[in-house]
Order: sequence, then structure tokens, then C-alpha cells
Amino acid sequence: MKRIYFFIFLQLGLLNAQDLPTAKWENINYAGNNEVHHMMDIYLPDQGSKIFPVVITIYGSAWRANDKKGSKYIKKSLIQPLLNSGFAVVSINHRSSTDAIFPAQIHDVKAAIRFIRANTKQYQFDSSFIGITGSSSGGHLSAMAGTTSFNKEMEGEVGPHLEFESHVDAVVDWFGPTDFLIMDLCGSKLVHDDVKSPESKLIGGAIQENKAKARAANPMTYINDKTPPFLIIHGMVDLTVPYCQSKTFKMDLDSAKVENRLISIRDGAHGKNVFKKEIQEEMVSFFEDKLNNTK
Repeated sequence: MKRIYFFIFLQLGLLNAQDLPTAKWENINYAGNNEVHHMMDIYLPDQGSKIFPVVITIYGSAWRANDKKGSKYIKKSLIQPLLNSGFAVVSINHRSSTDAIFPAQIHDVKAAIRFIRANTKQYQFDSSFIGITGSSSGGHLSAMAGTTSFNKEMEGEVGPHLEFESHVDAVVDWFGPTDFLIMDLCGSKLVHDDVKSPESKLIGGAIQENKAKARAANPMTYINDKTPPFLIIHGMVDLTVPYCQSKTFKMDLDSAKVENRLISIRDGAHGKNVFKKEIQEEMVSFFEDKLNNTK
């Protein structure tokens, strides 16, 4: 069963290994330790020595992996189009659900964001704009980083740069879970309520028996007037993270008057038929637009 879950969350389209981008700096530890789950790779556009706005990428793995920052699908589907458009890209690892239960994962993400703000000169970052994107469980953590921006209770104490802010300026959420407690109510072929499900493993117990913990891990819980703009992308025939997750999330963002847009892909499954060139261009255009709004 574990292998099935892991495979499904990583099944993100046919990958081509050619022409994949190469990191300028690899295995930079953002937490001040030697743990692999606290490493990041940094990619810069081939545009000289100027500084670049930043987008963080987070892999999908059902929260089961702690070292997938160099995944081929991340490089091809997210990193390359962002590099081509002039963004520095930081691809991060984070603790898996077997390393530690939630909120360890979002604490890691926030530590990586603080590291970026603390090291702008060394790595050519323009930290006046930091976007974040990820798919599946990586979409969940990206959404969490967005909705918990400026939420001091979710900061954690990972890394040496606690004096820096961990908010993000824009989020692209590719089919991430947003409300664990309703996943089995809207067409999933997995049993997310099961004690062995990825969501249950993330919070350390069956989600329906630990509803407070499940709600604490839901991005929708933290939506507020400081939540940054969102672009949400989801396949309408996704049977792993059902489409209702993004549809409901959009409704919650709308209710809070948070700028957002949902791209619904009629033939999109869990990754399959989702990372199309035109959808990648939508991601890039969204980040470019939000970058221009900060200038």
C-alpha cells in the first residue's frame, strides 16, 4: 500500500531527461545542520551577475520523501520555465512524515524562506519578491506557506535566521490537498480517512479521529486578509487529490476576498495532462504579474 501511495503522488507525467537545468549551488543547508532533509539547490538564470526575484519549488511525494529536490519532473515542469523567465529558483527538501509529523514540514519551508532573505548578496537573490510553487503534497506546503504568511504561531524554530520574515508574495498551487477531512467525500480512489493514508501519516493518526490536528494541517484554516494572491491548478479527473480540494479552496479564498484564480483542466488527472506548456506559461505569467505589482 505504501508503494502505491508513493507511486501515485510521484506519477506526474512522462519525463524527458534531456535539457534539464543544472543548479549553480547544490546541497546548501538552510537549517545550519548537515541533514539531507534541510538541503536546497539554487538555480540562476543565465543572465549575468544581477540579482533575481525568487520562486521556491517543492516536490510532491505524499510527504513521504525527504530528498526529492532534484526530481526530473520538478526540473522540467517547474524550474526550467521559471529560469527561462528570469527567476532564481530554489528547490528545497523538507522532512518527511516518517522523519517528523506536521508541522515540521511547514517549519522547514519557512526556515528556507528565512534563509533566502538572510543570504541575498551571496546567492544573487532579490528578496523583494519571493513566490512559491509545488505539486500535490508540495502544493499543500506551498499553500500552507501562503495562508500562514505573517502567522507567528506557525514559524517554528528551524535554522539560524529567526529574525527574518517567512512570508511569500504569491503562490501557485498545483493540485495540493487543502481540506483533509473532506477528501473521501468527493471522488478519490484512495481512502484518505484510513490510518495508513498519507494525510493520516502526516498528522500522526487517522484524520477523522484527530480532526483538530487535521484542521491545523489544512491551508484553508489560515486564510486571512494578509493571504497573498493564489493561482490554483487542478485536473478535473484527479482521483488521488480530488478536484473538490481546489474548488472548495477557491471558494474560501473568494469569501475572504483574497485574489485568486483556479485553472481547471478537463482531462487532467493527478499530474497527467496537467503540466502542459500552456499551463506552465500561466504559472510564469502569474508570477511575472505579481512581481510587477511589487515594483
